[in-house]
Amino acid sequence: MTLDPGTEALARLAEERVDHRFKGLPPDAGGLTVGELAAQRRNLFSDGFATPVLALSAERLEHNLALMETYAARHGLAFAPHGKTSMAPQLFQRQVEHGAWGITLAVPHQVRVARAFGTRRVFLANELVDAPALRWIAAELERDADFRFVCYVDSVRGVGLMDAALKGTSRPVDVVVELAAGEGARTGVRTEAECAAVADAVAGTETLRLVGVAGYEGEVPEADPDRVHAYLRRLVALAVEFDGAGRFAGTDEIVVSAGGSAWFDAVADVFATVPELSRPVLKLLRSGAYVSHDDGHYREITPFNRVPGEGALEPAFRLWAQVVSRPSPEQAFANAGKRDAAYDLHLPFAQVVRRDGTERPATGIEVTGLSDQHTWLRTAPGADLEVGDWVGLGLSHPCTSFDKWQLIPVAEADGTVVDYIRTYF
Repeated sequence: MTLDPGTEALARLAEERVDHRFKGLPPDAGGLTVGELAAQRRNLFSDGFATPVLALSAERLEHNLALMETYAARHGLAFAPHGKTSMAPQLFQRQVEHGAWGITLAVPHQVRVARAFGTRRVFLANELVDAPALRWIAAELERDADFRFVCYVDSVRGVGLMDAALKGTSRPVDVVVELAAGEGARTGVRTEAECAAVADAVAGTETLRLVGVAGYEGEVPEADPDRVHAYLRRLVALAVEFDGAGRFAGTDEIVVSAGGSAWFDAVADVFATVPELSRPVLKLLRSGAYVSHDDGHYREITPFNRVPGEGALEPAFRLWAQVVSRPSPEQAFANAGKRDAAYDLHLPFAQVVRRDGTERPATGIEVTGLSDQHTWLRTAPGADLEVGDWVGLGLSHPCTSFDKWQLIPVAEADGTVVDYIRTYF
């Protein structure tokens, strides 16, 4: 049986050789393929892995994938999780296997990665006016009739730049008008009148096709449930207004899209009220951080805190570092730092200590800072911590955790490593 190019590319990941490029892997694994190393089912703690090493929990990863699949289906939402979180084609594939409509991305390079590994549907949650990238996307659309691509537009000038870059292409690029989340928010059109002007500009081209509206409620200023719901109602009303004006005449379905990782419960609430329109509506949710979740920022803001009856995500990351210095009873240093751990939203959290095969809570141990290659630890009186101990650190903000590691072990609860996730940043 002949595999499609994307499936072949995923299969070839197992053929990559383990070498000095990949942090934390056993030094004696050099020269093995990733597939050969995975088949050995080495133990993270006793079979040669070197600290610092980042690991994903196999069980928690699967739990999170299944939970969001169920959540989206329960609320009648299509799901295009944001791939910029992990930039891991193996996870993209698992997300699609768990019911995802496609993958959301942010910049052209990410689209190229996704396409190299067979992603058939891409929602680019960003404006795109780069002429070489647009011409490459147009070529992909012409080469592959099954490729679906949608991106934002938010200005008449942007539409003009896109049109100029795409002149002579045979298949129009699908676009959605991005409605800004308010004054002072990020990208997006600020008023409904300006949205109409952008839509008119799209209609005046042969290279673009208006297929819907979109936005990002995470940028609502001083966000609270009332403000977020109000913004999402504006977005739905814009879709209704555009449909009533016949602006979606060229498409078979109308895309209405929103949804980061902080307010997807509000998206579910408001999108449930979308009225019947002239065409079927694709209600597209784009939350991405769920795949690994975290022990900090997203643990605090996840919508499942507000709707606990719908389940709970589980933090799947843990960074293991080793204590290399204990200069005083109040201080210790471990060998992971800014090169290894996310620190843009919270410092890591000391969770557990391992010594001689035994794991216990990191009682009285606090991370107070990061250097490039050191974790600063404050230790309370009586804290049991020695040079050589392994410290398991919880992380905040998965989007800046994945990008520090090119090959990430996936470990079962007993430490058995069953897979390795390749990232492309």
